[in-house]
Amino acid sequence: MKREATTVGHVNAMSVDVEDYFQVSAFENHIDRSDWSSLSCRIDNNMEKVLYLLDDKQINATFFVLGWIAERFPGIIRDIVRAGHELASHGYDHKRVTELDKKAFAEDVSRTKNILEDLSGVAVLGYRAPSYSINRSNLWALDTLAETGHKYSSSIYPIKHDLYGMPDAPRFPFNHDRTGLLEIPVSTVKLFAKHLPCGGGGYFRLAPYWLSKKAIQRVNKYDNQSTIFYFHPWEIDPEQPRQRVPTKTRFRHYVNLGRMERKLSALFDDFRWDRVDKVYQEQLNQ
Repeated sequence: MKREATTVGHVNAMSVDVEDYFQVSAFENHIDRSDWSSLSCRIDNNMEKVLYLLDDKQINATFFVLGWIAERFPGIIRDIVRAGHELASHGYDHKRVTELDKKAFAEDVSRTKNILEDLSGVAVLGYRAPSYSINRSNLWALDTLAETGHKYSSSIYPIKHDLYGMPDAPRFPFNHDRTGLLEIPVSTVKLFAKHLPCGGGGYFRLAPYWLSKKAIQRVNKYDNQSTIFYFHPWEIDPEQPRQRVPTKTRFRHYVNLGRMERKLSALFDDFRWDRVDKVYQEQLNQ
């Protein structure tokens, strides 16, 4: 039986970045893209677990899917849509936008959008850049997304991080000046004039659950805003093959994988969740 959420009022946006363990940006200098096809994929089994968890909690979410995954596992795309979730784009093969010029980026997002729409039969409105790689240096990417038929992006993370982030960006959804494209930043909590992450990923695995819960409650109550949260299927897979990577990278990727499923279950129970396009429907229709 589904437990009543302890926080009433705001419906928050749940999202999943659909990529396999070997496709994360942290491994890009250790696992070559040319080797991907020869590695043991775990995405199909992990996605089955994710879809079961969401179904058990009666939650619909948005899945930002790599085109590379969609081509090789079309059944995953059909399962996502059949279950009532939103299908969105994560680019083709997890190349960061900072590594692409305008032409290559347009080809990447157009190719992925076409793959997803052809497999699913539904329109793809949303896009999330790999590793939140849209920042002050490449805001032209938002123009390209609008030109290629996307309605929103969730690609800017308003924090300071050694690998990504745009700390001076707005914390909450805003429309791009030139195109009107809606940008939906992953959630942060403001503390002592700093933006601290509370929208998922390694931060959620590392922090005690009560701290994440309080941060999301603060966004809902004091900021009067919905939270947008994300996780990856590989984060609920502590048995995934271990890679020989530097200590810092190893810690970030593997910390608390064995606790993630239990923490997600609590999160699903304690707050109200829905797809990104449903939570921000009014702003998308403006």
